[in-house]
Amino acid sequence: MDLQELTDFIIKKGKNRFPDPDAVAKAIQKAARSSYRLPKTVNDSVNQVLSISITSMKALESQIKEFDKAIKAQMELLPNVLISVPGIGPVFSAGIMAEIGDINRFENQAKLAKYAGLAWRQYQSGGFEAEITRIIPSGNRFLKYYLCEAAFSLVRCDKEYSDFYHLKYKEVNRYQHKRALALTARKLVRLVFRLLKDNRLYRSA
Repeated sequence: MDLQELTDFIIKKGKNRFPDPDAVAKAIQKAARSSYRLPKTVNDSVNQVLSISITSMKALESQIKEFDKAIKAQMELLPNVLISVPGIGPVFSAGIMAEIGDINRFENQAKLAKYAGLAWRQYQSGGFEAEITRIIPSGNRFLKYYLCEAAFSLVRCDKEYSDFYHLKYKEVNRYQHKRALALTARKLVRLVFRLLKDNRLYRSA
């Protein structure tokens, strides 16, 4: 894999999270060149295994794309207010709706957030220190995944969520992305709850 291919791979798989993907690619190549060299007798076997692994990964990616198309086709047949939110798309909205089920199960958005595992422990004083306070370990991990992925997609498509994410990112010195994304997903929970509860389309502020 040449430098450009490696850079493109990092950009795609890293979802543009690396500020300088070209520098990351060069660092990886440098590390690979200076790493332990395999004996020539096993080179062919290792290359064959790597080739098979890469082929399998490409096949899986192709299957995922086909599944995404099928999900999109099915979602077009169903009422889906979440699709009106820019960046969420049919796959994330389908996942969110499937994991939530009947929105009327939840009395309020806080209970939905707790169900998704997007709630934090509070100190006895009632204070909230998101930099050091851990998210509760319970919750629906699939719903949490869809909400976090949808939130990060929304950050790239909606100014309100982009501003919120970057504000939370700058507030701390540790776990910036993880914390900002979790808080953005928590903000998204309020929107999802309201849209599903009222059965109305999203309108940007």
